[in-house]
Amino acid sequence: MKKSITYFEKEGKENTDELIQLVKERLEEKDIKYVVIASVSGESALKLADAVSDVTIINVTHHAGFKTPNELEITPEMIETLEEKGIKTLIASHALSGTGRGVTNKFGGINPTDLIAQTLRMFSHGIKVCCEIAIMAADAGLIPVGEEILTIGGRAQGIDSAAILTAANMTEVFDIQFHEILAMPRP
Repeated sequence: MKKSITYFEKEGKENTDELIQLVKERLEEKDIKYVVIASVSGESALKLADAVSDVTIINVTHHAGFKTPNELEITPEMIETLEEKGIKTLIASHALSGTGRGVTNKFGGINPTDLIAQTLRMFSHGIKVCCEIAIMAADAGLIPVGEEILTIGGRAQGIDSAAILTAANMTEVFDIQFHEILAMPRP
């Protein structure tokens, strides 16, 4: 099997449109049924929905309080717009930080999930996000474990990384398998 990987010169939202085109081309192979995308505002998920069809799209956004206590970064109107396009929005704590990060922030040190996250960041922040959102969607029962899915991530705004992987639940995190990296920024 011969596949290509697109490397972006740097991370960021300027890669969003090209990444969506790459994802669209890969989905034409018709072997993927689920796409999980990290889109805090929902804008990248909307762009994806306009470009692809015949897949289930799950949008993953930050939990309430990620930036400001008691507040979501995605609007109720955007969630409704996404739902009208058939996209489910998952609002959940990050699988590779969550409570462990809260302990680290208060007391210092490092927790095991920080090690996993940092190892994935050696590829790119977006590749870490691709893994993380797969865990989150699997734990919410929105995607099947043991089946290849396509995940899309980035850092802060826009998307710049995509991968095909087999998801696993948080309790079986080391069962996750990366099969293909479609794109990522060069470090």
